[in-house]
Amino acid sequence: MKAVRKALCLLFAALMIVPSAAADGGEEDLCALTAQALVRMAPQPGYGTPGGEWTVFGLARWGGGTPDGYFDGYLARLAEEVRQSGGVLHSRKYTEYSRVVIALTALGQDPRDFAGFDLLSPLGDVERVTFQGVNGAAYALLALDCGRYDMPGVRQEYVRCILQAELPDGGFALAGERPDPDVTAMVLQALSRYRGSAEVDAAVGRAVDRLSQMQNEDGGYAGWSSDNCESTAQVIVALCTLGIPLDDPRFVKNGGLLDNLLSYRLPDGSFAHIPGGSADLLATEQAFYALAAAERAQSGQPGLYDMVQPALPDGQTLARIVRTVLYLALGK
Repeated sequence: MKAVRKALCLLFAALMIVPSAAADGGEEDLCALTAQALVRMAPQPGYGTPGGEWTVFGLARWGGGTPDGYFDGYLARLAEEVRQSGGVLHSRKYTEYSRVVIALTALGQDPRDFAGFDLLSPLGDVERVTFQGVNGAAYALLALDCGRYDMPGVRQEYVRCILQAELPDGGFALAGERPDPDVTAMVLQALSRYRGSAEVDAAVGRAVDRLSQMQNEDGGYAGWSSDNCESTAQVIVALCTLGIPLDDPRFVKNGGLLDNLLSYRLPDGSFAHIPGGSADLLATEQAFYALAAAERAQSGQPGLYDMVQPALPDGQTLARIVRTVLYLALGK
């Protein structure tokens, strides 16, 4: 009996390391339909945005499957672009490197050696990265942290750049004194791994409170003076990254975040940029990876930008574990 109990414990442990499915399948079904729309809208993803890195990033992090050769085609087109440019994606906009590093990491590629070039090292140039201000620093942190890439010394400089950009009443913006929901949410995504210091924790708390205050009564946000899908999507990703439930009372007015996001959804699974608008690729990309972030949070999977994790057993490996456990249990 002791052997049986031991075997059953091993079986239970093996089953526990397999990621669970979403509780009700709702986000999963929404993701599947939107994934189909995204592939239709960007049938041949390549370098750039929209229809490039954020498309493949969202699909890869969702993990629900894509047409044969879809990711390989993107990698081939990106490799050609990198070779033709001599590895220089842009001389001023270093968010180009951050975006590509995030996409490559999501696809299991090493950005330090892609098409013969190191696409990660430019993110070590703090001066060039922060030329784009808080946006550059936030995306550089997301890129460095998504693969836990070793780059001594620069992370704290980016954190410092972000903290110095905080506006007097909390929140962040690319320019001016009025907090922008998109930028504030992106900053929160970047700072999530640096909580634990009093300064970062205080800034995160103020930014979360500011996002709550900026939320419209319908549960959405007005970025750049207009209600839009992408602002809501970024806030959803931020809350999921911070481990804050989407039904947190601070973010439920007359409507909630997911309800607002889905108000932009069209019958074919695509999303509009503004209420009542037509299908928009950029909006669909961001709505999709926001849904993927919500699904991952609900099912207990690592966060959207958390791409370093212990390898989980595939179906065949798990079957061997189960057979071994049963063998031990039966004493054969």
